[in-house]
Amino acid sequence: MTSLERGVHRETAILGGGCFWCTEAVFKDVAGVLSVEPGYMGGKTEAPSYREVCDGGTGHVEVIRVEFDPAVTDFRALLEIFFVIHDPTTLNRQGNDIGTQYRSVIFTTTDQQLHDALALIEEMGEQRVFPSAIVTKVERAATFWPAEDYHRDYYTKNSDQPYCQYVVAPKVSKFREKFSSRRKRGG
Repeated sequence: MTSLERGVHRETAILGGGCFWCTEAVFKDVAGVLSVEPGYMGGKTEAPSYREVCDGGTGHVEVIRVEFDPAVTDFRALLEIFFVIHDPTTLNRQGNDIGTQYRSVIFTTTDQQLHDALALIEEMGEQRVFPSAIVTKVERAATFWPAEDYHRDYYTKNSDQPYCQYVVAPKVSKFREKFSSRRKRGG
């Protein structure tokens, strides 16, 4: 822990909203976010590999584990961003990424997160924020399996690749446009 982190209260949010390259790139730019780590959760295989998860047989979801300072940003604010940068109305799919590993899910780490997530989904449903019903699942967090090292900071390291240009970059731009006040300073 650095001297800058001393005294910082940390909470953890775990979100699955399609490819973790997209969600990681967005949440790394959010004020109050201390770290973002891609990984896998929600399946039956211990220590799954990316290939195993992509094959669809493990039951895992590509997720990000977000460590954040609730004095700067709260869980609900993170969820508001989450619901804007992915489509929570498509089952097991985000654009051309198809499979259960891309399902929309919030893995809660506390009772308060469970309450907040369910309340926000109900509120958005009542307000008809989306043209279709929200299919995002809310589940208790299970074992988090870190993704292989080459997935960390994928967008930053590979922004010239077509997938990053055509899929990740628009999500980052959408976040920056809609949530400019929630960006890290200097970002």
